[in-house]
Amino acid sequence: MSKSLPTRSENYSEWYNELVKRANLAENSAVRGCMVIKPYGYAIWEKMQRALDDMFKETGHTNAYFPLFIPKSFLSKEASHVEGFAKECAVITHYRLKNDPGGEGVIVDPEAKLEEELIVRPTSETVIWNSYKNWVQSHRDLPILINQWANVVRWEMRTRIFLRTAEFLWQEGHTAHATRDEAVSETAQMLEVYAKFAEEWMAVPVLRGRKTPNERFAGADDTLCIEAMMQDGKALQAGTSHFLGQNFAKAFDVKFQDKNGNLEYVWGTSWGVSTRLMGALIMAHSDDLGLVLPPRLAPIQVVIVPIYKGEEQLNAIYDRLLPLINELKSHGVSVKFDDDDSARPGWKFAEYELKGVPVRIAVGARDLENNQVEVARRDTLSKETVSLDGLYDYLVALLDDIQSNIYNKALKFRKEHTFKVDTWEEFTRQIEEGGFLLAHWDGTSETEEKIKELTKATIRCIPLDFTEEEGCCVYSGQPSRGRVIFAKAY
Repeated sequence: MSKSLPTRSENYSEWYNELVKRANLAENSAVRGCMVIKPYGYAIWEKMQRALDDMFKETGHTNAYFPLFIPKSFLSKEASHVEGFAKECAVITHYRLKNDPGGEGVIVDPEAKLEEELIVRPTSETVIWNSYKNWVQSHRDLPILINQWANVVRWEMRTRIFLRTAEFLWQEGHTAHATRDEAVSETAQMLEVYAKFAEEWMAVPVLRGRKTPNERFAGADDTLCIEAMMQDGKALQAGTSHFLGQNFAKAFDVKFQDKNGNLEYVWGTSWGVSTRLMGALIMAHSDDLGLVLPPRLAPIQVVIVPIYKGEEQLNAIYDRLLPLINELKSHGVSVKFDDDDSARPGWKFAEYELKGVPVRIAVGARDLENNQVEVARRDTLSKETVSLDGLYDYLVALLDDIQSNIYNKALKFRKEHTFKVDTWEEFTRQIEEGGFLLAHWDGTSETEEKIKELTKATIRCIPLDFTEEEGCCVYSGQPSRGRVIFAKAY
């Protein structure tokens, strides 16, 4: 294996970048700001997709697909929406190349200019609501509960693999409802789906909250979010769910005839998570040896490393463990028997630690004689000698314990790095050290922007369990109704 990773304490950013590279998750592409997701990284994303897709379908949603290209006129129909995304849009103006007469390769054919410029989708509200106009006539056509798995392009200037790239993968749900209450309920329901996925699959504890008007999705009346804490004390927005009101319905004239025969505008929502979750998974749990993956998302949950001399010993080990391998696989546990003879066991151990495989089993000829194996768990780096008898039940329980332990460790870290602050001096000192700051805010966008300007901290959310508490704004000194969550963020 290559030299050790940079440590988190020495250089957190370099540690992250090197871990993504060495664990074979992804790499930079030839196109600036874009990434190539490698097979091991994509295998984790696929597990995320499967779990989320099942959760979406359990709540009544179905998948569809909408075009990558959006007519420029669509984007301009909803004023706040275009304002929010205008600086990030990639625009197509021509559709053909031709040979350069000067011999410099190819150039854009000036005669092949599009009649209407196209936007490479930064998000799909506009093109989807244009379709909904044709789909909705009556209250019987509602609700529409649709999700799509897609790629989007947002022309970011400062990029980092998984966390912020010019092109990324995501899912985006878009629903239409007959009443405001239905749409509000949908917005809350999908936020809880995301929170459940983050906590039960990713083992990442999240805060559920509401964005301030300054941080709200462009074109939404309300934005709900889940916020996670990374090991450097910064926040990462892990998912958002937006109540769109009737904004896009009015922009695209999507009306329906209600039960009384009246024409009404429909109510909308949209919600999404992206490959940014991969970054959250890495930064929330991993250590200076490599990835630490929760078993439910690990591409390989159990790896068996035989230690042998000659083919006879290898075959004996394999034959003895084959029933265990088959039983684990039949119950949905992914297992790898690593009989590659091009690398020594010690190298393999380090490589599987780097890749975050939750459970590693080492077994040699003498172990077989003693009816035992050595079991190592990635989360604690502890090892234990375990009898082959009842090993299946032991491993299933161990995987559950690792999943819980990783979550509880992250939850403990968040609790230890969440602070109540009451003065500007406390605020400015603590925000430099990292963590979530519970502080009073006077409710004005001017104060919010000034705090961001001075400290780079933003209001991550107003907690959904917000409680009234009289106080004074940490910056302005004006009256405050309660505390909100401030943090520096990715």
